[in-house]
Amino acid sequence: MTRLRNAFDFLGLPALLCCLLAGPALAQPAAATTTTQPLYEIGLVGLGGSFPDYPAASQNHWKGIVAPYLIYRGDFLKADETGLRGRLLKSDRAELNISVGGALPASSNDNHARHGMPDLDLMGEIGPTLRVKLARWAGRNRLDLDLPVRAVFTTDFTSVTYRGYLFQPALTFQRFDMLKAGSVFSIEGGPVFADQRLSDYFYKVKDKYAEVGRPAYDADPGYMGTRLESSFKLPLTDRLFAIAATQLGGFWGAANDDSPLFKSHFNLGAALGLSYSFYRSNRQVAYEDRRMD
Repeated sequence: MTRLRNAFDFLGLPALLCCLLAGPALAQPAAATTTTQPLYEIGLVGLGGSFPDYPAASQNHWKGIVAPYLIYRGDFLKADETGLRGRLLKSDRAELNISVGGALPASSNDNHARHGMPDLDLMGEIGPTLRVKLARWAGRNRLDLDLPVRAVFTTDFTSVTYRGYLFQPALTFQRFDMLKAGSVFSIEGGPVFADQRLSDYFYKVKDKYAEVGRPAYDADPGYMGTRLESSFKLPLTDRLFAIAATQLGGFWGAANDDSPLFKSHFNLGAALGLSYSFYRSNRQVAYEDRRMD
């Protein structure tokens, strides 16, 4: 009961922040508008910053990544920074999307708790997300409840390994055109739950890696922690955007807080980056304002 109480106490933080950002009252939602935009865009995004090595780690390291991205504005399929959205389910109140996530690799030899153990490889997540539309107001604010279930994979660029799945419901608040037209501010938070395989990946210590101060340990599935993430995307030109992001993690009451690899109840990460759209299709399509999607 203590673990559950601590978990729900921390979960109240993102909900409170979303409410404060929303303002004291909800105005009537504005009518959706339609603009003409390229059917698809291809670009590059680069991010660099300080990230925790893994959930509940006591060490951060500087990491960076450069990757391509695709924006697609089709009739039945759409892809942008909010995820991959199809017409499997879409109504005024809910939609079913495909969402992705992940984490950068971490060298175990650079981490005191994991020294001598296998590295943590580049991680990817993909799976369905049910989005419940809670509120739209003032023509530029939206509040949603996202319910994603994602399969988790890792790769060392020679093979891909399935690591289990996670469930991470979140309240998501977005504000568009803050400070400048075309900007997007987003904050989301909620608990994270992992199955047995994913919990083992982060917190299990096999007998062959046990040593003084790091006994063998079998991980448990369940509550992993609570995350609170924010990002701000600011247009510098019509093709170039600056990006800032932060990530907080709270792990009080986590299922594996007795693991020898569990070293901190609090994580903080931050990153800065740029994205550039270097190709846009000549074909233009009518695209409903995503603020009202």
